[in-house]
Amino acid sequence: MFFKTIDFSKYSSIKVGQPTEVLMIEKVDAIPNDRYLIGGANNLLVSPTPPPLMMLSKDFAYIIQNENILEIGAAMPTGRIVSYAKKHNIAGFEFCSKLPGTLGGMLAMNAGVKEYEIFNILHSIEINGKWIAKEEIAHGYRFAHLGGTATAARFETQEVFSQKLLDSLLDLRANQPHDPSAGSAFKNPQKDAAGRLIEAVGLKGFKKGNMAWSNIHANFLVNLGNGSFEDAKYLIDLAKEKVLQKFDITLVEEIKLL
Repeated sequence: MFFKTIDFSKYSSIKVGQPTEVLMIEKVDAIPNDRYLIGGANNLLVSPTPPPLMMLSKDFAYIIQNENILEIGAAMPTGRIVSYAKKHNIAGFEFCSKLPGTLGGMLAMNAGVKEYEIFNILHSIEINGKWIAKEEIAHGYRFAHLGGTATAARFETQEVFSQKLLDSLLDLRANQPHDPSAGSAFKNPQKDAAGRLIEAVGLKGFKKGNMAWSNIHANFLVNLGNGSFEDAKYLIDLAKEKVLQKFDITLVEEIKLL
C-alpha cells in the first residue's frame, strides 16, 4: 500500500474539496478497517476535515469471464464495464452507462436507474476476501449492508446486449444539469420525488455562494464554480428543514458527506 494525494476539487464529480492523502490498497495488502473506502467520488461531498480515506488501486480494475460467470474488480469504471458487455453481447449492464464511477460504488449503494439495479443482476460479492451470495446481503432501494470492503463481484451472464435500452436510458440525461454535481442529492421518498419536494418549497435554482439547487432538476446540488463544502452543506440542511416543515417528510441523503 502507498499514499496518494488526491485533489477532490478536481477528482470528485461535484468539484468540492481539497488535496487529501488517500491510502491506496493493492492486491497483496490487508484492507484496513479504520478508513473510509472511496471509489470514483461521484456521490461524495468531501469536507475540509474528512475521515482517513482509502481507495482500491488499479489491481482491482479487471474483468475475467469464465464460461457464464463474469468476475469484475470493484475498481473497474462503469464505462469500461458497459463497453465490455457491448463487445461480448452480454445483457444486463446497459443501465450502468447512466451511472458514473466504479463497480464498488454501485455495490455499496445498490445503484440503479428506475427499475434497473445492480443487485438485480448480481450473483455474489467478494467482501473482506470471502465470496458472499447476494441473497445473504441485506439490500434495497439505494442501500446495501455489505459489512466490509467489497473488492469484486460476480454476475451470471445472459445475452443479448440491448442498444435500444442503452439509448433510452441515456435519453434520461436530457433533464439532468451539466454543471458539476454528485448526482441525486436525496433518495426519492416512497411514492414521491425529492426533486418535486425541493421545488415545492421554493428552492429550485436557490443559491448559496457558488453552490445551488439546479434550476434544471431540483434534486441536483450543483457547483457553479469554486463552490464550498460549507455552502453545499447549508443547502442540504435547508432543503431537509423546509421539506420536513411543509410535508412532514424527512429527506435522506443519497450523496455521502465525508
